[in-house]
Amino acid sequence: MICMSDAFDGLLERLRAAGEPTRLRLLALLRYQDLSVGELVQVLEQSQPRLSHHLKALSEAGLAERLPEGAFVFYRAARSGPGKELLDALFNALGADVPEIEADLERLRTVMAGRAASAEAYFSSIAETWDTVRGLHYPNEAIETALLDLAGAGPFHRMIDFGTGTGRMLALFAPLTAEAEGIDFSHRMLTVARANLESANARNARVRFGNVTAVPFADASADLVIIHQVLHFLDTPADAIAEAGRVLVPGGRLLVIDFAPHDLEFLRTEHGHHRLGVRHDALASWASEAGLSLEAPQSFAPPENGAPGLTVNIWRALKPASAREKAA
Repeated sequence: MICMSDAFDGLLERLRAAGEPTRLRLLALLRYQDLSVGELVQVLEQSQPRLSHHLKALSEAGLAERLPEGAFVFYRAARSGPGKELLDALFNALGADVPEIEADLERLRTVMAGRAASAEAYFSSIAETWDTVRGLHYPNEAIETALLDLAGAGPFHRMIDFGTGTGRMLALFAPLTAEAEGIDFSHRMLTVARANLESANARNARVRFGNVTAVPFADASADLVIIHQVLHFLDTPADAIAEAGRVLVPGGRLLVIDFAPHDLEFLRTEHGHHRLGVRHDALASWASEAGLSLEAPQSFAPPENGAPGLTVNIWRALKPASAREKAA
């Protein structure tokens, strides 16, 4: 009797899962973009039960990842481990300009246009609210320049954006990192982020549903974490900082962007702000508890127009390098 190794059995399972025409087309699409079952139905023009069956097989074989998002489920191709290695080999062997896959990608672009239209409609509905808050603080362009400077030149292995919102931080840092991923608790904002990343051609950036106080990432899996205008919405911001400390590698860095303490009470009552700004001493305490060393913030005063405004602070916190890394 021949005894097969786990590696042998695992490879056979992955080959069986991929060795079917619809599944290979699914994998090609999921390597290009994270997609919901409904979007895949539109592209491949097959029934949802049929595609769900194929996606289940691909997920169980480690070739795809299932990402629940409220009432939706998104899928993505494996991005690490034996699943990714097999996919890279398969599609390298398949080569470019495969007519079946090119036709699928063309239909996918139509689906992406619908996603962009949905994002535009959502922003049209909140434009007045959005512009009200933007008008209270320093221009975003200058703040983003400072962010890039504080992050450093890179390149980074993996950047994670807590509370990604529109995906702007992912698009900004995508050229500096091999992999970028954002999480958000709002399906509508994730729709906006996906559309924006597609428009920016940020192929190495992805988003997924998740809670910033309990993020779905492994310990020491990122060298850069960004928390942009998120803490003032949270009941327990210390938990988000603790999660950032957990997922950072030794020597990694955290950038926090938020408002300094203020007294604009309407932001709490009309815009959902749980906290009226973030105090430096509070953030320093949360960072210390997370094993991070917090630097003094870089501050941006509000516009000088005589109206009440908001000061934006950018903090950088560092996770100490291990003794081995310090010696190196």
